[in-house]
Amino acid sequence: MTAVSEKYLSGNAQRVLDIGCGGGRLTVALAARGYEVAAYDLNESCIAYVQKRLRRRGLDADVVVGDMREFVTTPKCDIAINTVSTFRHLLSDNDALFHLECTAQSVRRGGIYILGLHLLPPDADLDDEEHWVARHSRTTVDVTMRVRNASRKSRLETLRFTLKVQSVNNHFAIESDFKMRLYSAAQLKSLLAKSDEWELVDVFDYWYDIEQPLVLNNELGDTVCVLRRK
Repeated sequence: MTAVSEKYLSGNAQRVLDIGCGGGRLTVALAARGYEVAAYDLNESCIAYVQKRLRRRGLDADVVVGDMREFVTTPKCDIAINTVSTFRHLLSDNDALFHLECTAQSVRRGGIYILGLHLLPPDADLDDEEHWVARHSRTTVDVTMRVRNASRKSRLETLRFTLKVQSVNNHFAIESDFKMRLYSAAQLKSLLAKSDEWELVDVFDYWYDIEQPLVLNNELGDTVCVLRRK
């Protein structure tokens, strides 16, 4: 956040909004570093878990249930972050623009919105699968993410997440399907151009190398946009 503040803000960031905070990885890390953090997610169980993590570490953050299409926080923030394609849960341009508008109401003028999402280049295969495993102590979490169906015409895809958890005394699996909106570089540019509140100032990939800005084009898949509040 220090490098981001130095490059894009006048003065250091103090208050940060974590959009779609999920299990609270960034919320907790930012609170631990002394930032004033506001965070929200639509999933009530996630919010309860984040609040529990904060209490366990003796940290404070304003963490609540909220919808990306209407949530506004006060006081205004210096930086909003939304880095792992949560934005693609908004399934229409109208919903996406509602989100950009209410997020603008949560960020001060001159503040920034760090928006990360996966783009679909024209030559990319619509079928995809990712798998990863995480271990902590004697607990193992195994996650598979697979595209069940996708259409460039409708700009929608359905992702199936399979979560398997195994510990000493427990073993269970959960499957969930999520609809996501597809974006090419041109479609994202077109959407951002419709917003009166934000200007695109830089683009990166998921290496987050702040010294190496990129161009928003068909070469990008994992994409991070830095938007400045007008």
